[in-house]
Amino acid sequence: MTAWQVDPVGAALRGENPAVLFRMRSGFAVFGETQFLPGYCVLLTDTPGADQLTDLPRPRRAEYLTDVGLLGEAVALVCGRRDAGFRRLNYETLGNSLPMLHTHVFPRYDWEPPELVPGPVWLYPVDRWKHPVYAAGPEHDGLRAELTAALREITAAAYG
Repeated sequence: MTAWQVDPVGAALRGENPAVLFRMRSGFAVFGETQFLPGYCVLLTDTPGADQLTDLPRPRRAEYLTDVGLLGEAVALVCGRRDAGFRRLNYETLGNSLPMLHTHVFPRYDWEPPELVPGPVWLYPVDRWKHPVYAAGPEHDGLRAELTAALREITAAAYG
């Protein structure tokens, strides 16, 4: 595990997290480390020590949840353009294994195995999460660029 993976928020605040796509009002839109569902992203809080949503003051919570929606909008736009099989988004705010506020935005597709479609993505076999063939890499640069451009456009319209 690299230094930025141990402390992704601190690394993002220092400009050292290479997964960051875009700086949002409440945190950082980051590209998922695995891309077996192309377009998978995460919103990381920019508030060190915030472990869960209720750790943020109410106005900041609203800002964070708005940013989750804006990130989802960008993922849906880009994934829908790139893949006719794009079906929907799943959002998950967990924090059980990574104790900091973050929300996963998973695109879901018609081409997924039928037995996995009705459940959460966590039911995918471990090899999808760990195998190097699914790891984010240079082959995803175009997708990263499209997501960043969509985030720039969507947040400009939303933030004014």
